[in-house]
Amino acid sequence: MTVTGPDGQQRCGWATSAPEYVEYHDTEWGKEIRNDVGLFERMTLEGFQSGLSWITILRKRENFRTAFAHFDPETIAKYGDADFDRLMADPGIVRNRLKINATISNARALLDLADGEFTELLWSFRPAKQKIPKTLADVPATTPESIALSKALKKHGFVFVGPTTAYALMQATGIVNDHLKTCIAR
Repeated sequence: MTVTGPDGQQRCGWATSAPEYVEYHDTEWGKEIRNDVGLFERMTLEGFQSGLSWITILRKRENFRTAFAHFDPETIAKYGDADFDRLMADPGIVRNRLKINATISNARALLDLADGEFTELLWSFRPAKQKIPKTLADVPATTPESIALSKALKKHGFVFVGPTTAYALMQATGIVNDHLKTCIAR
């Protein structure tokens, strides 16, 4: 079910507990992104969120952008030991060895694809038909499409992109629209 936000508008139930959530929900979540860098940023942030609260990632987002060269895959793909050490010492981001290494590996995997092929790959898993969720209970953690997307990404050398992360990426980038039926952002 939706909840009433600070401005009296109905929003998805998760979206009103912090001002950052309201802003993200209203202006970004579920909006279509159709470029490699934008999609790479969201994939990276969704990977870093794994096991943590999304608010933690939102509050550190600008630090992530600075630390990871605004998610420019060409720059990140060249990161070496000194960059890894710099990132592990950066209190402004989530300092997780596996997630930092995954970001660097994923930048390299993205560069192995032709320009725009990453975007095409992700969007090729958009469901032909999608139910409009009425409550948060109607929103799945994974779908057959997210499972298939995860497998396809791994086949192309991407890591740390399981089906749940793949589905969160699909939600965040408008590949699926999981705003609730009575939400203002629907």
